[in-house]
Amino acid sequence: MLYLSELWVYPVKSLGGISLSESIAERRGLRHDRRWMLVDEHGQFVTQREIPEMSLLGTALDATNLIVFSKKQPGERIHIPLEQDMGGLEQIMVQVWSARCKAQVLPSFINDWFSDILKHKLRLTRMPPTVRRSVDGRYAPKGQYVSFADAFPYLLIGQASLDDLNCRLDTALPMNRFRPNFVCTGSEPFAEDHWSEFIIGSLKFKGVKPCARCPIPTIDQETALRSKEPLKTLNSYRKFNNKVLFGQNLVWLDDTAEARIKVGDPIIL
Repeated sequence: MLYLSELWVYPVKSLGGISLSESIAERRGLRHDRRWMLVDEHGQFVTQREIPEMSLLGTALDATNLIVFSKKQPGERIHIPLEQDMGGLEQIMVQVWSARCKAQVLPSFINDWFSDILKHKLRLTRMPPTVRRSVDGRYAPKGQYVSFADAFPYLLIGQASLDDLNCRLDTALPMNRFRPNFVCTGSEPFAEDHWSEFIIGSLKFKGVKPCARCPIPTIDQETALRSKEPLKTLNSYRKFNNKVLFGQNLVWLDDTAEARIKVGDPIIL
């Protein structure tokens, strides 16, 4: 049986993720997924590529707040309202790779907290619900848009694909190195490379492009230390057109504004 075995959101781009039993699917991704992003003084997005210590900040959600905390010092934390009034916040243009879009800057005490703990001058921005950041039209159907994720609103990885990789490594790695939204169980290794249209529960998704991996999977999410793996091993058997591929980018094809998705939902190809 092929089914959804894990469900993840990453509220702040490049910070720690949250494992959920269920979530709400929306056009731009799972609810709360990458709706916040840290930027430098020029509005350029910042990730673990530049600041690996971002991996040491975890996230949590309660009924009214996004909570960001230090994994090393759990008492060091900040609460960010989920439904903060956006009207009075400064609006700027931010850059995510080649895309520019509007975002709103959160209050200075929040920016100061991130700047102090990460030792870089940073601002936390939030994507207003009205912003439409388009996905790459070379791969996805027209009218699709995305949050602050790198390129597409959803990423799926088969558990068998990670198991296959771990059989080739001296030390097995956790799935959090690859930051998927969906993990599926019951498929063959790398079967997701070839999935086109399929259903999770009752929701229709489309695989649009295998995910080309950047150096972030080489960063230990508990220590922020870099290593050569897993890219060294993946490079030996998962390299196509000079890109290392691991996971499948998805868009959601249903017309509804939102719908519930949960761990255990069957996947129908």
